[in-house]
Amino acid sequence: MVLLVRPFSRRAALAVALLFTLVAAAVRPSLAVDNAPAAPSTVAGAGVTLHSVNVNFPDPGRMFPGDSKADAINNNCLACHSAGMVLTQPALSRAEWQSEVEKMRSIYKAPVEEADVAAIVDYLVALTDRK
Repeated sequence: MVLLVRPFSRRAALAVALLFTLVAAAVRPSLAVDNAPAAPSTVAGAGVTLHSVNVNFPDPGRMFPGDSKADAINNNCLACHSAGMVLTQPALSRAEWQSEVEKMRSIYKAPVEEADVAAIVDYLVALTDRK
């Protein structure tokens, strides 16, 4: 039996380093104590250095404000996006929001009904007007 061994590609080395980092974090429960952010760390190997970062994500349980005016966006967009993530986007024009919603539908295959598109765009434009 002949075993051929190829050297790791840079992409494979990065994937392995990331996997080891995630495994190390999973087996060190002290990092999660009191939800305190872990001190930044560095892992190096195969000519690649990875640096950890602390990231604060928006609250995933938050809904879009606006009662019935927010129904279309709450019913369609929260499947993939948090309200906090959308609410912190830069101000866009109506055409730009229309393009973004159409991109979600056509490129990312978001299951947004055509009938809901106008209400979603109207809601997003109204957010932009308030900023």
